[in-house]
Amino acid sequence: MASFSATSSLSFFSVRANNPQARPETVEQVCEVVRKQLVLPAERPLLPDTKFSELGADSLDTVEIVMGLEEKFDIEVAEESAENITTVQEAADLIEKLILKKGEA
Repeated sequence: MASFSATSSLSFFSVRANNPQARPETVEQVCEVVRKQLVLPAERPLLPDTKFSELGADSLDTVEIVMGLEEKFDIEVAEESAENITTVQEAADLIEKLILKKGEA
């Protein structure tokens, strides 16, 4: 049983290392951009798993959100990456990945 527990912990850390979640501050900044781009009221709840489509965003709105994020974080999002962003969390995770990559360059 102890062996299984050690394996589970190792798997958990491996998954976390390959798919880290963005810091809460980054998620909040993404929410600010989404709120601004979609003209959402401040009382409208935005959670990390909120899908842009649930907020009424179409593909053009999503492009504008990505452009707003690029400007705010001084990053460049590749078109193929932008097409995969559907939630606040996905956007925040990608931003942190791009910032880290930019810092390594």
